[in-house]
Amino acid sequence: MRQAVHTANAPRALGTYSQAIVAGSTVYLSGQIGLDPASGELVSGFENQLHRVFRNLAAVAAEAGASLDNAVRATVFIVDFADFPKLNEIMGQYFREPYPSRTTVQVAALPKGALVEVDVILVKA
Repeated sequence: MRQAVHTANAPRALGTYSQAIVAGSTVYLSGQIGLDPASGELVSGFENQLHRVFRNLAAVAAEAGASLDNAVRATVFIVDFADFPKLNEIMGQYFREPYPSRTTVQVAALPKGALVEVDVILVKA
């Protein structure tokens, strides 16, 4: 059984997808970009966008009854690999050991001109 998750504390879906889907004890968080949920506007700069991404993901996780501490997998899409060291630094502020497995991919473009997008898979205890 699948259950959609929605919270007003994160940006609404920009298309035909849910903010997250819960299937059993697994929560699949859709990719988040650095949109401010109140204004719907993209925050400026890589660091600000990445912090906003993780706050958005944490809000969706909380609505699903979990937290980023439950993360087992993260996929990161960045426009410029020069931002990779900052990605590691900031990600360390939102995840604890054992860190989730991760793939990071450089892409040509992201929705709304975002510089970074992250999706996460959680497993609730």
